[in-house]
Amino acid sequence: MAVSSLYQPIAIGTLQLANRLAVAPMTRVSATADGRATAEMVDYYGDFAAGGFGLIITEGVYTDKAYAQGYLFQPGLTDDGQVEAWRAVVDRVHANGGRIIAQLMHAGAISQGNPHRPNAKGPSAMRPKGAQMSFYRGDGAYRVPDALSLTEVSDVLAGFARSAVRAKEAGFDGVEIHGANGYLLDQFMTDYTNQRGDRYGGSLAHRLRLGVETIQAVRQAVGPNFTVGYRVSQAKVNDFTHKWAGGTLDAAEIFETLSAAPIDYLHTTEFEAWQPAFGQGQSLAALAKKHGTVPVIANGSLHVPLESVGMIERGEADLISLGRGALIHADWARRLRNGDDLGVFDRALLSPLADLANARRLREG
Repeated sequence: MAVSSLYQPIAIGTLQLANRLAVAPMTRVSATADGRATAEMVDYYGDFAAGGFGLIITEGVYTDKAYAQGYLFQPGLTDDGQVEAWRAVVDRVHANGGRIIAQLMHAGAISQGNPHRPNAKGPSAMRPKGAQMSFYRGDGAYRVPDALSLTEVSDVLAGFARSAVRAKEAGFDGVEIHGANGYLLDQFMTDYTNQRGDRYGGSLAHRLRLGVETIQAVRQAVGPNFTVGYRVSQAKVNDFTHKWAGGTLDAAEIFETLSAAPIDYLHTTEFEAWQPAFGQGQSLAALAKKHGTVPVIANGSLHVPLESVGMIERGEADLISLGRGALIHADWARRLRNGDDLGVFDRALLSPLADLANARRLREG
């Protein structure tokens, strides 16, 4: 199968990429207890760049020492020590020929491990669906969060902006705002998790307001020449089957609104990226291409080469990002181009913990 379309260069914002293959953000809970990247993380991210991926997007990085952290041993970008630790990661990626973007994340109501606060906060005081994830050290039902006050919403915005500046100081090539998968910005956008009666609740336009204001705050903080992206999904880590109630009409409004803010790309994620978003019709990535005005990264089971090539060649996406494929082989990008075996994903990589130490034990065992 011809795969050359995946190896064409592309620009997102001012960032020039060697190919259309990206590593998706994947929570690895392998930082120090105080949120600093480790030597093992330097090797982990550096290997993706050496393996031929044009772009690497980090795991979600918490943005403040209040309510943003979602998991114990999650990395942050909230102080000088964390910046310095990330600089070693960035330097290794650059030395290996890659580009790296930091994903900025606020966990909100589904925080299950935060040493800075004993409680979680979200848009509304409603217990999240589902159960905490054991492979990220969680156990049992989610706590009932408190609702963020308007002052605390302002603090959230300031946290994203400060962390974006710290990412730039660490040498990252850009930042991705995590507005997907059931975390805080997605909680605000989602009808059943957002029961607010103020300017951030009600209509879809109002529920999108915090995402838009986050983009604006980050852009103002980092300037026009630093790449800023935004990740969007329907499903959530605690609600895998969720669909937007308004279907394609909601998709149109979401992608038009977000891409009208000063971002450089949209990153859509579904379980299988090429499938129709609403049972029939176009995929979520294709809808983002149709209604947005910026390049689109598609994510979701795209370690299947036929599907990843198809999405690029049909014009449904500009880049594809891999999670499971990248975990199988850090040099997946090179293997595909050379016609080598791509392997099969082993769920043991995520059990009992989805961390780098577990992955190392499997390799050495």
